[in-house]
Amino acid sequence: MDKEKVQVDNSETKTIEHVSTNQSDESGIQQGHSLKRGLKARHIQMIALGGTIGTGLLMASGKAIAKGGPGGAILGYGLVGILVFCVMMSLGEMAAYIPVAGSFSHFASRFADPSLGFCVGWVYWANWAVGVAVELTGVAMIMEYWVKSVNSVVWSVICLVILVIINVFSVKGYGEIEYWMAMVKVLIVIIFIIVGLCVDTGAAGGVYYGVSNFHLPGGAFPYGFLGVFNVFITAAFSFNGVEIVGITAGESANPHKTVPSAVKQVFVRIVLFYVLSMLIIGLIIPYTDSRLLDGSSSNVSVSPFTLVFEKAGAMWAADMMNAIILLTMISAGNSGVYSSSRTLLSLAENGYAPKFFTRVNRFGIPIWSVLATCFVGCLAFLTSFIGSGVVFNWLTCLTSLAGLITWVSISITHLRFRQGYIAQGRSLDALPYVAPLFPFCDILVIVIGTIIIFGQGYSTFIAPVTASNIISSYIGLILAVVLYVGHKAWKRPAFIKNSEMDFETGTIQKTVIDIRDDEGLDGNGKPLSRWKRIWNKILDAIA
Repeated sequence: MDKEKVQVDNSETKTIEHVSTNQSDESGIQQGHSLKRGLKARHIQMIALGGTIGTGLLMASGKAIAKGGPGGAILGYGLVGILVFCVMMSLGEMAAYIPVAGSFSHFASRFADPSLGFCVGWVYWANWAVGVAVELTGVAMIMEYWVKSVNSVVWSVICLVILVIINVFSVKGYGEIEYWMAMVKVLIVIIFIIVGLCVDTGAAGGVYYGVSNFHLPGGAFPYGFLGVFNVFITAAFSFNGVEIVGITAGESANPHKTVPSAVKQVFVRIVLFYVLSMLIIGLIIPYTDSRLLDGSSSNVSVSPFTLVFEKAGAMWAADMMNAIILLTMISAGNSGVYSSSRTLLSLAENGYAPKFFTRVNRFGIPIWSVLATCFVGCLAFLTSFIGSGVVFNWLTCLTSLAGLITWVSISITHLRFRQGYIAQGRSLDALPYVAPLFPFCDILVIVIGTIIIFGQGYSTFIAPVTASNIISSYIGLILAVVLYVGHKAWKRPAFIKNSEMDFETGTIQKTVIDIRDDEGLDGNGKPLSRWKRIWNKILDAIA
C-alpha cells in the first residue's frame, strides 16, 4: 500500500491509501499502476513554450516576412496570438477542473459528442506520431552538416533510442529534460532579440537600419490582405503544440493552480517572442531579400536568425543555429512521444483503442502507448526512403491540419462544457479557473479556425490546378471527416445532453495531488533545506 497526501474541498491535508498491486478490470486487463503527478508548474510552462519555439520560428519566420511584408508578419502573428489566447483559456478552465491525460479527446467525448472525441483523438495522435518521424528525418539532415561520412539513418536511430529512454522511465525526468532544452531555446530567442536591437540601431555591425525596411516600395503591407492571410496560415501552423498544456494536466503535481498559471504565462511569452522576433527580422532583413524564401529549407545559412547574427559580426552563427535547431528537433520529438502516448492512453480508456494501451508501468508511464508511438514513428520515418519520399510527404500532409482541428474542437467542447455546467445549477465560483469573455472567445476560434482550415489550400485552385495538389492540401480535413462520419455511422452515439454530463468523475477534489513541494517538504515529508527552497524559487521565477 502507498500513502500520499491529497488536498480536499475543506483545504485540509489528509492521508489516503490506494492499492498499488495489480488488479483486473472487467476486460481482464491488469490495472496496477497509474500516472504519477510529477510535473511542476515550471515544467508545464516550459513544455508548452518549448513546443512552439521550433523550426517554424527559427527557419520559416523569414518566409512569413517575404510573403506578407514586415507589417503583415507582425499583424498575422499577433492575430493568431489572440486565437491562442482564446484556446488556452478555454482549455485551462476544463483541464484545471478535470486534469486528465489526453484531455482533448476525453473532454469532447464527455461533454460534446463521442464521435468528435474519437475523431480529434486519433487525428491528434497521428499528428504527433508522424511528427516524431519528421523530427527523426530532420535530425539526420542536420547531422550531415557536420558529419558526412556516417549514414544519416544512424543518427535517426540514435535519436529514437534517446527518445525512448527519456519517455519510458519517469515523467518527472521527461519534464526536467524538456525544461532545460526549452530553456536553451528561450534564451536563444531572448539573445536574438537583444542582438537584433543592437544591429538595428547600429550598436553592433556598424550599420543603422532603423525602420527603413518598413518604407520600401509597398510599405509595411506590400501584399495587402492576401499577404496577411498567408502569414495568418503560417502562424497558425507555427503555434501548433501550445495545447500540450491540456495533456500535461493529467500529470501535474497541482493542476488546479499550475494549469491556469501556465496557460496565462505561456500565452504572453509566446506572443512576445514571436511578435518581437518578427519585428527584429523585419527591421533588419528587407522583405525583398530572396534568402528569406529559402529559410524554410534545411539550410541554416539562410535562417533569418543566422542572417541577423551574421550582420552583428558572428560568422559562427550558422554552426550555432545548426546546434540549436538540432536541439529543437530532439525536443519536438520528445514532446511528440509524450503527447501522442498520453493521447493514445486516453483513447484506450474511452474504448477507442485496444485496452492494453491503458497499461501503466511502476514508473507511472503508459509503456505500451509509448512503444507503439515510437514504433509507428519509426515506420513513418522509413517511408521517407520509399519513392523519393512521396509516401512520407503524404503522411505529413495527412496530419497538417491536426492542430487547427484540435483548436476548433476544444472551443466546441468548452461551449458545451459551460452550457452543461450552468444547466445543472453549478456555480462558476467552484471552478479553479474561469475562462473570460465566454462565449465570444470560443465562437471566434470556431469561425476563424474553420476559415483557415478551408482556406489554407486556396493556392491549389489557382492555375495550374491539379487534383493531387488539392487532395494533399485537404487530406487532413478528409481524414477528420472520415473518422467522424465513420464512428457516427458505426457506433451511432448520441450527442451528450446537458443533464447527462458528468462533472464529478476525475475532478480536482477526487484526484490524488502531491502538494509536498508547495508546502516546502521533500519526498519523505521532511522540511526542505534552505538552499533547496531557494533553488526551487529561482527555477520557478525563471519559468
